[in-house]
Amino acid sequence: MANPGRENEGGSPAYRPLIPTGPSRPHGNPPGHGRYVFPSPRTDSRPMSSNAVLSALRRMGYAKNEMSGHGFRSMASTLLNEQGCNRDAIERQLAHAERNNVRAAFNYAEFMPERRKMMQAWADYLDGLKSGAKIIPIRAAS
Repeated sequence: MANPGRENEGGSPAYRPLIPTGPSRPHGNPPGHGRYVFPSPRTDSRPMSSNAVLSALRRMGYAKNEMSGHGFRSMASTLLNEQGCNRDAIERQLAHAERNNVRAAFNYAEFMPERRKMMQAWADYLDGLKSGAKIIPIRAAS
């Protein structure tokens, strides 16, 4: 799924795989069937703002020094890297630009099949946490 109006760090369009949702997932379809999974409460034409995310975290009881919206990205990156997922797929999922200029000039891979598997494993991991199940580590796709 292309994320209209959103770009990777390098300026190319941002693509994100949408995984099938199960009964425990919050969104069978994005609210309002718009282009954002987390739209602004004021309009479906914009994503939820950073301040809205921070405000929600504070209402849930997280202090400033405990969690931020960006902290979820850091946590996911760390856990996925620790579980052996493809580093390039993780970085592409986070919309990070390639820092090696030569590699960036030649490699335009999106890693979509790996990213779909990785995001499904991540969603299953989060569902397990939510349900209190014993967590089995995510394993990188072979």
